[in-house]
Amino acid sequence: MAYQFHQRGRQGERKIKNFSSTPPFLILPLIFFLIFGLVSCGGKSPTASQQNTAASSNKDSNLTFFDVTLEQADEVGRPIWKVRAKTAQYTKEKQIGQAQSPYGELYQDGKVVYQIKADVADIEQNGKQLFLKGKIFAIDPSNGIVLQGNELEWRPQEDLLIVRKQINGSHKQLQAVAQEARVKTREQRMEFSGGVIANSIDPQLQLRTEHLIWNIKQQKLIGDRPLQIDRYKDNKISDRGKGNSGVVNLKTKIATIQQNAQLDLLDPPVQITSNSMTWNMNAESVTTNSPVRMFQRAENLTVTANQGEMKIPQKTVYLTGNVNAIGQRRQSLKSNTLTWYLDNKLVEAQGNVVYRQVDPPLNFTGETAVGNLQTENIVVKGGTSSGRVVTEIIPQERANRQQ
Repeated sequence: MAYQFHQRGRQGERKIKNFSSTPPFLILPLIFFLIFGLVSCGGKSPTASQQNTAASSNKDSNLTFFDVTLEQADEVGRPIWKVRAKTAQYTKEKQIGQAQSPYGELYQDGKVVYQIKADVADIEQNGKQLFLKGKIFAIDPSNGIVLQGNELEWRPQEDLLIVRKQINGSHKQLQAVAQEARVKTREQRMEFSGGVIANSIDPQLQLRTEHLIWNIKQQKLIGDRPLQIDRYKDNKISDRGKGNSGVVNLKTKIATIQQNAQLDLLDPPVQITSNSMTWNMNAESVTTNSPVRMFQRAENLTVTANQGEMKIPQKTVYLTGNVNAIGQRRQSLKSNTLTWYLDNKLVEAQGNVVYRQVDPPLNFTGETAVGNLQTENIVVKGGTSSGRVVTEIIPQERANRQQ
């Protein structure tokens, strides 16, 4: 990337124009100053244009510029950043030091991808990267995302914008805080890391994790680390999901939690655990196609199965495959399928039904069963074929051995 330093303004032109009339004793210092300014600001220094220039020399060769514009272009001449400031300090060490009220644009493929501004900021540039330190705001004009932090780094060749230190991101769909945000502008992807807390507006939920990817176009939040999702109703937590990873689709309002997935519902008070589950917040349902365990706290009732679905508003659970329901007195009901009505405390089992009761000790087998497992009021039927209910009364000695 080629860049140059040039000074503009009529004052400079008048100095050169009236050079011959300058008293001899002023010629040498003036020549020294002009040569010093060109050397200190030329070569590998950033492009800077200004309307008025005030120079203040010291040991570090500092210069103060007014109405400064920093510009950088790529190999084909397209801009990759432009930063303007009311005043800016220039040093050979930093190239540009502290700037007052800097504002400007970051470009990708010749188009503005972010607008930046600050009250005061330290600015550094090396032709490939731009650094700002201070209370900085970065705004994406295409979708209204605002990132606020204390450090900004723009790497146009990597298509990467980094905002660090106490990040606060805001959007009409999402609010997030973190220690760092990395933005891939072409991919429209943002990665938050370090104490991430993201609040979604619709659905109303809060997500906590250490690393979160936001696919802006797809409207998806992807967590590849342990995460917690709190869902709110009327500004109060109604449900809480946990897992080692997960994806939240903000458009469809569907969350997929994987690896040690757990969902705790407040109403009804049920805990669901599985290796993978889909939580549809719009339809108010939870489904899992992997082995599932459901625990009803109020009645101390646990049900396991190969897969299941729960309709939250109806407070109804549908379980399939190797269903096993166990009550607090170790009474159990096994079947191929089970429908569990939590409101009515009623279960309906079908297929290879086995009901076992500890006290008094007895077993029932049949094709269907209906009843309240908690009160041990179960009716087992043999079905419509030649099947019949088999009742087994277990002697006390045998029952003691089974226990």
